[in-house]
Amino acid sequence: MATKWGICSAGKISHDFMVGLETLPAEDHQAVAVAARDLKCAKDFADTHKIPKVYGSYEELAKDPDIDVVYVGVLHTVHRDVVLMFLENRKNVLCEKPLAMNSAEVGEMISAAGKNNVFLMEAFWSRFFPVYEQIRSLLRQDAIGEVKVVRAEFGYSLCDVPRAVERELGGGALLDIGCYCLQFALMAFNGEKPESVTAKGFLHETGVDETVSIILQYPRKRQAILTSTIVTTLPNQAAITGTKGNIQIPSLMWCPTSLIVNGKETQFPLPPTTKNIHFINSTGLSYEAEHVRQCLLKGLKESPVMSWEDSKLLVSIMDEIRKQIGVTYPQDQV
Repeated sequence: MATKWGICSAGKISHDFMVGLETLPAEDHQAVAVAARDLKCAKDFADTHKIPKVYGSYEELAKDPDIDVVYVGVLHTVHRDVVLMFLENRKNVLCEKPLAMNSAEVGEMISAAGKNNVFLMEAFWSRFFPVYEQIRSLLRQDAIGEVKVVRAEFGYSLCDVPRAVERELGGGALLDIGCYCLQFALMAFNGEKPESVTAKGFLHETGVDETVSIILQYPRKRQAILTSTIVTTLPNQAAITGTKGNIQIPSLMWCPTSLIVNGKETQFPLPPTTKNIHFINSTGLSYEAEHVRQCLLKGLKESPVMSWEDSKLLVSIMDEIRKQIGVTYPQDQV
């Protein structure tokens, strides 16, 4: 039986999610409804992706009894409100990263998922790429010994994109792209909480962070060094170095197709598509969609790969980073 998806919002990331979904077998995944605040946008989206039901409000989607799981691709400033509505209507939810604006919001969402006995996952698509699966397998096998140093960087020139720089839109390097570096480090250290977080950065004139560098210190002299920026394009590499070897993602650390282990490179090609996509390697969104299907088939309420504890640790560290560099959002004042 196919997993029936509802798509919440008709923006660029939702389009790419659908392109990824369409690379999977139709007998396993079906998008049955789409909702957007603008009914015409929803209709255009439905026409493009051959989705049978169209709604001009998210509330209508929440009430649809024919949906197994909702993909939420709205702006992260409203993740809390939109996701809570779906959870209260007992809908399983895959919500784009960052899950919410701060720890308080994430806590509310996870509590609501638990109370309503439904699945909730933060959509860090990176973790479901074959490269990341291979990294976790290597770490479980102790292939590079004890992890000592983790490095990751993500930088693109985005200062002319309103969504990336406006406080009211949840802008800033950390929440938009730096979170990918952070989740990579937390995965490399197997979800362990760092004993200290140190952050330095520069703020944009709007008050959001445009460049931030982070050091996570762990017991036994282990460390992660992470950099993100919306001012310029970085090499966008990542590496995990242990006492017995080294794992490298040579580029595009958040959506990689190659991996270097102790000098030997392996390629991991993406599912092909002939459709236009907005974000690089977006057919890789299919990996997280299939993971969600497998979780639902097993009756799980959270993912073992991107768990609720993972999301809580991630956002708590982001809160601390923002505190150190002086970035606040309207949601922090509630």
